Amino acid sequence: MAARAQRQQRRDGLVASDMTQTATSYENYQSDFRELQSLLKDRDPSWLRELRRESMDRFLEMGFPTARRGNEPWKYTNVAPIANGEFRLTMNGAVPRPDLSTIKDVAPWHDDWTSLVFVDGVLSKELSSDFGSQPGVTIASLSEALASGGTLLADQMSRYADFKADAFIALNTAFVKDGAYIVLEEGASVDRPIHLLFVSTGAGGPSVTYPRVLVVAQPNSSATLMESYIGLSEDKYFTDSVTEIVLEKGAHLDHYRLLLEGVSSCHVGMVRVMQNDDSNYECSVFERQAGRLGRFDMYNELAGQRSVCTHNGLYFTDGTQHLDNYININHTSPYCTSRLYYKGILDGKSRAVFGGTVYVQPGAIKTDSMQQDKNLVLSPYAEVDSKPALFIYADDVKCGHGATAGNIDM
Repeated sequence: MAARAQRQQRRDGLVASDMTQTATSYENYQSDFRELQSLLKDRDPSWLRELRRESMDRFLEMGFPTARRGNEPWKYTNVAPIANGEFRLTMNGAVPRPDLSTIKDVAPWHDDWTSLVFVDGVLSKELSSDFGSQPGVTIASLSEALASGGTLLADQMSRYADFKADAFIALNTAFVKDGAYIVLEEGASVDRPIHLLFVSTGAGGPSVTYPRVLVVAQPNSSATLMESYIGLSEDKYFTDSVTEIVLEKGAHLDHYRLLLEGVSSCHVGMVRVMQNDDSNYECSVFERQAGRLGRFDMYNELAGQRSVCTHNGLYFTDGTQHLDNYININHTSPYCTSRLYYKGILDGKSRAVFGGTVYVQPGAIKTDSMQQDKNLVLSPYAEVDSKPALFIYADDVKCGHGATAGNIDM
């Protein structure tokens, strides 16, 4: 418990910054929250209902991070399109579902993958492949896992994505209903990639979905995980997603994340990764369509000795898109290695933001860390703000960072 409290304090200091403000009116979210709690009152365990209530209270206390002064994590990104959007939760069954052929036309797909398809935040078993019989791994919808009452889920959920530190995590946690729950068994090597496909239809007016993913990789296990966020509508909608990943001793996870949202959408994706001794986490991000506003917020803690993480990102922006990648890597143990390489291509009147920060905490000797952000600007009207940073509080380390942005000569 003490170690968990210390990790929470570190997260509070690293990612919360000064986001607290007084919420003026969030009646749409409060109304949806009351309806959801009433709908699920006879199904969900008491600990989840309490977690939801605490998260909603915290969201109402903080509000969206619209303040500009003293708000470093959101310095270059204006969340007004979300704060003023009046988005509403679409309840299950309220809108027609797309067919699989429509999804395959716009989303990555392979019959050899284990694919879970979520439509407007709810698992569609009709569109998903068979995911219940793969050896070495437990794959379930979050709603089914909650109904089964497992203690592992209760212990791990919201342990790494702290709703007290971030308004978007708080809002997602307040509306936890469905998503993916994945447990890799000790020593298991899962051959078939696991694909989580989140499809937003945008139906029913300005809508919002809250995808939630929890991955627990037990010692010496390995797997490939893919997350795809796809939009089928040009109407306004909002995706607020949270993914929690814990890698135990010697575990290895390849994680791919694809962003192909609708042109008028807003997307905020939060990923929290905790690594233990000798674990290896490789994350590859491809962002082609971020909609009107896109934000990817990654926090990766190297909490075990000799753990390794690699973050690769490629993003394209066009039109009036705004895309923000905010990556924090925290070295808290010695002998760890991190690599952060992002590249961007900007056109039109778009704007990209890159914030890459590496922390080397006291005692994290022999840290080996490198980060780079490189951008190609194709239009005189496009803009990129790149801010790599290192905070080093230990001796005997090897760290470096850099950023470039260049135009093509006409």
